[in-house]
Amino acid sequence: MYKYEIILYWSNGDQVFIAEVPELPGCMAHGDSQETALQNINDAMQFWIDTARELGRPVPEPKGERLMLA
Repeated sequence: MYKYEIILYWSNGDQVFIAEVPELPGCMAHGDSQETALQNINDAMQFWIDTARELGRPVPEPKGERLMLA
C-alpha cells in the first residue's frame, strides 16, 4: 500500500467520482462510488509505478504530508 495523497471529488460532467494522485503526474481513476474510485486508484498507482520502473524513470517518494494546491 502506497502512502501518496489522493484527491477524491465528484465530476458533474462525467457523473462519477474521480481520484487523482498529484505526486504521480497523470495518475487518476474513476468510479460510480467513492469506494470504487479508491479501489481503482490503487490499481492505477501500481500500474504507474510499474511502468515508470520499466522505462527507467524515477518514482517519487511519497511526501507524507498534505500537499498545497492552488
